[in-house]
Formats: sequence, C-alpha cells, structure tokens
Amino acid sequence: MGAYTHMNLNGFDLNLLRVFDALMRERSVTRAGDQIGLSQPAVSAALRRLREILDDQLFIRRGNDMIPTPRALELGSSVREALGKIEFAFHKRRHFDPATMQRRFTLLGSDVFSMMMMPALSRRFADEAPGVSLQLVDNASGTAEKLLQEDAVDIAIDTELDMSDWTSSMQLLRAPYVAVASADHPTIAAAGIPSWGTIPLDLFCELHHAVRSVNGMVKCAVDTSLARIGRKRHVALMLPHTLGVALATARSLHLAIVPRQFAELVAPNLGLEIYRAPVPLPATDIKMFWHARHDADKGHQWLRLQVCKVRDEFELKMRRRADPAVPRLIA
Repeated sequence: MGAYTHMNLNGFDLNLLRVFDALMRERSVTRAGDQIGLSQPAVSAALRRLREILDDQLFIRRGNDMIPTPRALELGSSVREALGKIEFAFHKRRHFDPATMQRRFTLLGSDVFSMMMMPALSRRFADEAPGVSLQLVDNASGTAEKLLQEDAVDIAIDTELDMSDWTSSMQLLRAPYVAVASADHPTIAAAGIPSWGTIPLDLFCELHHAVRSVNGMVKCAVDTSLARIGRKRHVALMLPHTLGVALATARSLHLAIVPRQFAELVAPNLGLEIYRAPVPLPATDIKMFWHARHDADKGHQWLRLQVCKVRDEFELKMRRRADPAVPRLIA
C-alpha cells in the first residue's frame, strides 16, 4: 500500500474501489457491472480512471476474462478489507432482517455437501431470505484459502486445512467412512457378507475399486491403512465426484469407500449395500471456514447459522432413519 502514502485522496471517488473489487471477484466487466448495478460502459470508464490514477493496467483482457496484474493482486485483499470495514461501520447499528437482505452468498464444497445440505439450505433461504441468491462451487474451483482471501467465496466447507491466521472456522460434522457395493454384487453375496458386515481383507483387495479424485491422486486413508500391513487395493476407476462414484458402483462390480452420511442418504435409491472395511478408516472432520473480516457481519452470521441448522436437521433425519424411536424435529 506504499503507493497510497503520497496519493491525494481529495476528490477521489470511492465508488472506483467498488468497481475494482467487483472486477477482482468476477474477472469480467459485464459480470462486475451486474454485481454492483452499473452498466458495462460505466465499469469500463471507472477502470480507465483507476488505470490513470494508479498508473497500471490493473486488468488485462485474455479471451473473455480480465486477468489482474501483479499490482492489482497486491491491492486486492487490502481494498476488500477496507470496503468491508466501511460497510460494517455503516450497517453495524442497523436492525438485521434476513427477509429484506439483498445479497449473493457463494459456498465452496463438494458434491457430497451439495446433496446432503444444499436442498434444505436453499429451501430455508427461499422461506426466510427470498432476496438472497445462493451458489455452490466445487473444490476444483481453486484453493479454499485463495478464494476466501479474494472473497470469491463466503464459506468453504472442507476437511481440516492448514489455513492462515486470518481465517475463522468451526466444526461442522464428523464423517466416518464405509464401503458400498451393488446390492446384487455376486462375489460379495457368494461370500455371505451381510449388510454392514465386514468385507474380508483378501476380497477387499481383490475387488476393483472406484474412487473420487479431482487430480488423479488416489492415495487416501484406506491406502495408508492397507500399506501398514503390506497390502494394497486395485483402483479401477477414478471420477471427480462422489455421486459419480456411487452411480458407477451401483451399476458395476466395483467397491467404493465413501462418507457414511452420504452412503446412508443415497444407498436406498441407488441399490447400494453398505459394508465395513477390513482396515481402520479414520473419520474426517469437516469444517466451515470463512475470512475473519466477516466475523461480525450479521448477514454472514445468519448464513453460518443456517448451515448449522441444516446440518442439525440432516443428522437428526439420519438418526431417525436408523432408529425410528428418535423424536422428530420440532420446528
């Protein structure tokens, strides 16, 4: 921020910072204008003024995208933080009513989270905050830390991450792992293994496995556990989404390791049977991460509360499915 030391702010239009921030988020003149309610020519004019003031191109067109220069990347987080403080200063005393909120929230998460919680979350938004739009982007969109830093996402739902000290987080759920296979799998049936039974080690290693992998890497907790005893599995299929893995497993002779909550949700509809693995599979802690600058943001607080409420409802539904004696949720 050294360039601002001798910069004369008299007459500087702070709306230019909103344009800059929108361009950093959207990487598009058109989308940036849509986000802040300006026409494309108005955004282009603001960008020209910013270029003159800062003596830098700031954004360079590459195809349909506007790529930030090193100077823009240097300024990006500082500008976003400054705008956040201004917004908080003006709104912190205002009564918060989700019914009147006009905002878009973007979450980062896997298709497992999408299936488990997004339908109920979107229903809550429609009922309680109809002016809010909700978007989920998957983990292939970029690193969680970078996306949170740039405010490209409001919340990241992910496993334990080595995050910077500017992030806040809370435990969302704990996901143990189970094995799933087609309910009509002839080899498993011939071995006489019942639902929720343990698949013998030799059979577990002989069967073809389907796995989720977004980058071609397949080593995970089950491979580590097998390696400790000198064994390994045969990975025959890699797909980028857990639902794809489940669908392929249901229609083949594959075996797959998936989160238990996901397995219990989809198994009845896909014709899958759930089994236990013959080696220890440590449960994964799933956390909710966000930038600490949003700690006191009432809209963001409301978003996090809704995610937690949907989590609680989902876990109660799963418990009731396993044990009908569990009381129903009281609204």
